[in-house]
Amino acid sequence: MFWDEEFKAAFGVRGRPGISPGRLALVSILQFAENLTDRQAAHAVRARIDVKYLLGLELTDPGFDYTVLTGFRDRLLAHGLEERVLDLLLERLAGMGLVAPGGRQRTDSTHVLASVRSLNRLEFIGETLRAALEALSAAAPEWMRSSMDPVWQERYGARVDAYRLPSDEQERRTLAQQIATDGYRLLEAAFAPTAPAWLQEVSAVSLLRQVWVQQFTRAITDGEREVTWRGKDDLPPSRAMIASPYDPDARYAKKRGSAWVGYKIHLSESCDDPQESERPHLITHVVTSVATVNDAMVVDDLHELSSRQGPAAVRAPPGRRLHLR
Repeated sequence: MFWDEEFKAAFGVRGRPGISPGRLALVSILQFAENLTDRQAAHAVRARIDVKYLLGLELTDPGFDYTVLTGFRDRLLAHGLEERVLDLLLERLAGMGLVAPGGRQRTDSTHVLASVRSLNRLEFIGETLRAALEALSAAAPEWMRSSMDPVWQERYGARVDAYRLPSDEQERRTLAQQIATDGYRLLEAAFAPTAPAWLQEVSAVSLLRQVWVQQFTRAITDGEREVTWRGKDDLPPSRAMIASPYDPDARYAKKRGSAWVGYKIHLSESCDDPQESERPHLITHVVTSVATVNDAMVVDDLHELSSRQGPAAVRAPPGRRLHLR
């Protein structure tokens, strides 16, 4: 089903031979079908006779380290080959008559969780500031030594969710104001004329600036700047609201009573009437979008794409970004 030639663009021509990408593609499908982790999938290749038979391996084959699967997925994404696995599978199924043009399809979406921890609002701003300090400490250690308040090392040295936050509402507001004030001080130092200009281009600093704009307001009261939380009615909409400092594209969304932080995956499935056809129900199109994208915005594009290119086409709708995660 999968030939190594299909994935050659993702592999170098020098160095020692790698694991067959065709086999890794089939292992990835088995991994999904059986809901296996990378470690479990690698162990199955090493220990299960049925898997060895499917992959055409000798019984004594030692398999591979589980990190090979991570590298394989990274290569697919880096070279834009994430579509090839489904493309080749659909072409094979179409050749067997299991997928045919002109049949009925249905489309729905489900959630994709971001690989980040769910944080409340106070934890989120604290971790965003800590992430910016960590990034600057690695990128500009000398500048940080001269610009960072020494107390910040103790205050933001550990992850915010690693210690107990105050339960009293007033204490929580005081802590939030302290974090906000420290964040503004860091931003003012990074954007000062005497600071290196490239500090402003550090992604963690840009993210800190965006989050602070979304979360806080500053007003001058009695000659002093007062920092306050934005009210719920003053927050940006979910489609623009950053939910994690470690995955800026992840968004908070709700659907049918389920709430999550991450993305949304839209799936089209063939659904011929069993009385009219013996063909199985198969996924024919896959598009991953921002979690806040309404289903209707993708459904029309998918239907148009299917009618124009047939069931074996898997492409991003015009103007939309396709990225499998």
